[in-house]
Amino acid sequence: MDTDSFELTPKSTTAGPGGDDTGVSYVRVSRPGDEPPPVPGMLEAAVLDMHHGFLNLGHESIVDTLLRIGREERLNHTDSPKFRVVSYDVRRGMAVPAGPVSRFTIVVGTGGPGALDPRLNDGKASFSQGVAEDAAWEAPLFHLFDRVIADEKVHLLGICHSYGLLARWSGAAEAVLRPEEKGGKSMGAVQNVLTAAAKHHPWFSGLYRVRKGPVIKVLDSRLFDLIPTGRGEANVLAYESNGRPDSPGEAVTMLEFARDPDGFGPRVWGVNHHPEIGDRGQQRARLRNLAERGEVSAQWVEERAKALDAWNASIATERGLQWTSSFTFEGPIRRIIARAMLEALRLRNRS
Repeated sequence: MDTDSFELTPKSTTAGPGGDDTGVSYVRVSRPGDEPPPVPGMLEAAVLDMHHGFLNLGHESIVDTLLRIGREERLNHTDSPKFRVVSYDVRRGMAVPAGPVSRFTIVVGTGGPGALDPRLNDGKASFSQGVAEDAAWEAPLFHLFDRVIADEKVHLLGICHSYGLLARWSGAAEAVLRPEEKGGKSMGAVQNVLTAAAKHHPWFSGLYRVRKGPVIKVLDSRLFDLIPTGRGEANVLAYESNGRPDSPGEAVTMLEFARDPDGFGPRVWGVNHHPEIGDRGQQRARLRNLAERGEVSAQWVEERAKALDAWNASIATERGLQWTSSFTFEGPIRRIIARAMLEALRLRNRS
C-alpha cells in the first residue's frame, strides 16, 4: 500500500483509451461528472485508482488484465456483449462511481501510497509518503462499498491499500504502522499462512491444495499491518507469517466480506498483497509499452526491471507467486466476467 518500484499509473492502456476492434475499450474518469453513461448491452468493470497520481505499475497491470480477460472471453463466445473498463481517479480527482453500481460486473480497487486514513496524510509524516490529501473521497467510497454489499450481482476485489480501506469500512481490522521490531515495511516475496476457513473454502481450498499446505507466497509492499478487531462481518482467509513454517502472525492479510450467490467463489474480498503484478515477462512487456508511449524515462524503466529480477530470483518463488495470483486475482475475475457474458447472451437469446 505504497508507491514502490512496481507501480505506475498509465494515461492509457495497451488497448488505448478508445478501445480496439475486438469490442473491448477503456475510459478514464479524472473528476466527478466525467463518468460515461452506461451503454445498453455492454458489460463493464470499474477500477478504483488509489495511487493519488503517483507513478506505478499496479493500475496498469489491473487494467491490462481486465482488458485481456474481456477480449479473450469475447473470443470464446460468439456475439458476446462489448466490454469496457472504466477507471476512476479516486483520491486525487475525487472521482467515485456515482450511478447505479449494478452497471458493473466487477469493481477492483488498487494499491496506493500513504496511511489508510486519509486524514493522517499531511505530506510530511514519513508514512504519508508525500501524500497530502483531502479526505472528501472517503464517504462516497464507503457508500459505494455499502451499495456493492447490498447488490448480489456486483463483485469487488480490494488490493493492498483498497484492502485496508475495506477493512476500515467493515470494522474488521484496524491499521497499525509496522514497527521496527518487525522490520518496518514488508517488501518483496514473503510468506502468508492460510486459515482453516480458507482450507475449507469452496474456491480458496484449491490454493491450499496446490501449495500442499497453508503456506503461500505473496508479493508484499506495505507499511501497515491490519490487526483484527473481532468486529464486522468478514471471513479471515490468511495471516502474515511470523517467520516459522505454518505459523501465522498477528496481521490478517486476506478477508472475504461476501460470498458469491452460487456459494462457490468470493463476491467481495480483499488481499494485502499485489497479485496483479504477474510474472517478469508480463511486467517487462508493460514497461516497454509505457516507455514506447513516452510516459516514463529509460532510467525509470531500468530501475523497475532490476527490481523485478530481484523479486523473481528463483523459479520456485515465481511459481508460488503465480499460484497465489491465479486464485486471489485472475481466476476469480475470469470466472466472474465469463459468467456475466454467458448470462448476457442467454438474456439476449430469450428476447
